[in-house]
Amino acid sequence: MDWVFVHKTWDRWASTNIGSGLPLKAALLINYDPTGPSRLLSTVAEQEGMKVNIIELRHFVDFVRNNKLQTESFYIGSNQYLVTSIHENWFSARCINTSKPAGEGAIVLQTAAYILVALYEGSIGPASRAMSAADQLTGQLVRKNL
Repeated sequence: MDWVFVHKTWDRWASTNIGSGLPLKAALLINYDPTGPSRLLSTVAEQEGMKVNIIELRHFVDFVRNNKLQTESFYIGSNQYLVTSIHENWFSARCINTSKPAGEGAIVLQTAAYILVALYEGSIGPASRAMSAADQLTGQLVRKNL
C-alpha cells in the first residue's frame, strides 16, 4: 500500500473539493478489504469536514460488506441515509433525518482497497458535482490499483 501517495493525493483533492462553497461538505476514506474476515476493523485512512472513528462507522462498513443496500439504511455520524441508486462500484443515498431544506446526500464509491464516502448538501445539481469530485479521487486511486 502506497500510504504516501494516498495521503498526498487526498490532501490535494480535499483542498479543492471539501468545504464551504465547494462540492462536498465532508468526506471519509476508509481502508477496506472486502475479502478479509469481518472481525478485522477497517480504519479511517483520511477524513475532512467531520470527525468520526471506525467504531461509529462499524455499522456502515458491515452494511457495505453484507450488501444490505436494498434492505437497510445506514448512519454516518448522526445522519441516517437511505440508498437511492445502486451501480457497479458505487451507490448514492439521501439523508432521511436532515434539517436542511434542500436535503443532504452521500456518494459512496468502492475501490480495491478503499471506500470513499462523499457527503454533500442539496439535491440534483449538488449531487452531480459531488459525484464528479468523488470520481476524481477514486480515479487516481484506481490507476494505482488502490
